[in-house]
Order: sequence, then C-alpha cells, then structure tokens
Amino acid sequence: MADNARAKRLADLIREVVAQKLQRGIKDPRLGTHVTITDTRVTGDLREATVFYTVYGDDEERAAAAAGLESAKGVLRSAVGQAAGVKFTPTLTFVADALPDNARAIEDLLDRARASDAKVREVSAGAEFAGGADPYRKADEDGEEADESTGTGGAAADKDGDAS
Repeated sequence: MADNARAKRLADLIREVVAQKLQRGIKDPRLGTHVTITDTRVTGDLREATVFYTVYGDDEERAAAAAGLESAKGVLRSAVGQAAGVKFTPTLTFVADALPDNARAIEDLLDRARASDAKVREVSAGAEFAGGADPYRKADEDGEEADESTGTGGAAADKDGDAS
C-alpha cells in the first residue's frame, strides 16, 4: 500500500496530464473544449484512477464526450504512464461529475424558498397579532401584577378567603 501523500500526488499528476492531453493531444471533435477535468482519485494501491469530468452542453454533448473519453482511454493512459514513471500505470475510469447538477438543483430549491418567503411577507404585510402587539402581562399602576383569574389585582387570598 502506498501512503496517502503519494496517491494524492499521483492523482494530481493524472489530472494535469489528462487535461493537457485533452486540450492539445487528442483530435477527437467530441472532446473539443467542452470537457473539463474536475477531480481525480487514486486507490491506495495505485492501480486504479477515477477521473471526474464535466461537459459544457446538453445531454447529447455529454453522451458524445463520454464516448470520446472511452475511445481515448488508451492514449490517455499511455500519456499518464510516460509522465508518472511508476511501475504500473493506473487504469483510468471516467465518471461524469454530478457537482454541476447538484448545484443547479440547490439553486432551484433556493429560488423556490425565496419565492415562498416573499409570498409569506406579502400575505403578512397588513396582518395584526392575534393576542395584541404585546402578549405579556403588565404591572398595574400600583406596581402589582394583575391576576385575571381571581380579579384581586395580584393580592393572594388565603384558605379562609381573607386577602393578605
């Protein structure tokens, strides 16, 4: 097992080599300038690498880019092997990154929440409080707290009914 630092360095190298090769070395029109390499992860034994990518465009262009990456996998792995200088060149697996789709879904949810908040603000614009503006009990002029249940103005009655 390789240490995590070595796997991280190899993952960074793979990301750079694949991005450069896609930009300059691969003549496949399906890959053009639409593909962006976002992340690369390498297993602990340095045998397999997962390359995450995004495609600018619609679903048809994403499918074409996926097919182009699969067909260029051998050329890209050779370029990684030449640049890395490791005993065994990792096999490359290309996975479409779900980050842009997740970000779009979160933005849609936030827009709905903003619209809902605006609607609540609009409905509550002229509304009044149900129990009055200040629902807390206030002290009388005498300084005693009013007791609404007995009507004694805050003075407590003992067992005999005499006020204390």
